[in-house]
Amino acid sequence: MYILIFIVFMGLSLLIGQTLKSKFRKYSQIPVNLGLTGRDVALKMLRENGIYDVKVVSVEGQLTDHYNPQTKTVNLSADVYNQSNISAAAVAAHECGHAIQHAQAYSFLQMRSALVPVVSFASNWIQWVLLAGVLLINTFPGLLLAGIVLFALTTLFSFITLPVEINASQRAISWLNNSGITTYETNDYAKDALKWAAYTYVVAALASLATLLYYISIFTGRRD
Repeated sequence: MYILIFIVFMGLSLLIGQTLKSKFRKYSQIPVNLGLTGRDVALKMLRENGIYDVKVVSVEGQLTDHYNPQTKTVNLSADVYNQSNISAAAVAAHECGHAIQHAQAYSFLQMRSALVPVVSFASNWIQWVLLAGVLLINTFPGLLLAGIVLFALTTLFSFITLPVEINASQRAISWLNNSGITTYETNDYAKDALKWAAYTYVVAALASLATLLYYISIFTGRRD
């Protein structure tokens, strides 16, 4: 059953990942109004939302874009930071959406941030605890239960991440349209790109939930 779960969600993840890359390649060929680069878009969005204490920096790698609430930095990959196209604008605006969430104390972002230390601790031990729990299920069932609790925290984190990412995308799409950076047509392109990015988080959350239910079934059926 675990192998089946792994295969199904790995397949979905690969499919969505390839589609996402294809979408971003396609929309990276479409310029935005005003000729703004991802860096320009990010700075403009932050300033227009009254945020002046967040820096926009370039980082190495692809799809490495993220907002760091601890350092208050919008980190953009080189392609996003330097280029002027729909994909770059959408990603930059999305990450700034997180910065705005942080500034406005968005509840789901606060919940996710509060879970980060717990999830970091759990991720270091969870595989070993679950493995030992399955092997010792008949002699020490409490160990598997502890592993399930740890895994449940990571699953909760995955589901709390969903509204955080979706809300950031909604803020980005609305602002891009209202600011005139995208037009009626190109705004749909930006929305499509961010939609496929969100799907990666949906699949991750569902995969985590399916795995959690699998271990719960082992625990509840240990006497069968």
